[in-house]
Amino acid sequence: MKSHKDLEVWKHGIQLVKAVYHATNGYPKEEMYGLASQMRRAAVSVVSNIAEGAARQGNKEFIQFLYIALGSASELDTQIEVSREIGLGDTKELLEVQENLESISKMIQGLIRSVKSQASS
Repeated sequence: MKSHKDLEVWKHGIQLVKAVYHATNGYPKEEMYGLASQMRRAAVSVVSNIAEGAARQGNKEFIQFLYIALGSASELDTQIEVSREIGLGDTKELLEVQENLESISKMIQGLIRSVKSQASS
């Protein structure tokens, strides 16, 4: 198995984390320990779970961590939607983050399929 740093999905995930931090910088101070903090943790969780899964010994464990990363991505997607609904953050910036997140989710799903096919062959 390659290092997590060699995975394109992990590299894109790091860019997502940076974008989420940037997008939440303008949130009101009272949200820094609320929604903004949750969004940041969810974004970091996506890449952290990809990295942890890649470090595991078997494909089954890697897949499990990729599914956890997908769960964190869904969590972040919901938090972005909540932000937009209640008028926090820049709408355009949040939409771009959401589009990047959708792309990363598809990449994770593709990686799951790929690892599963390797495991079965």
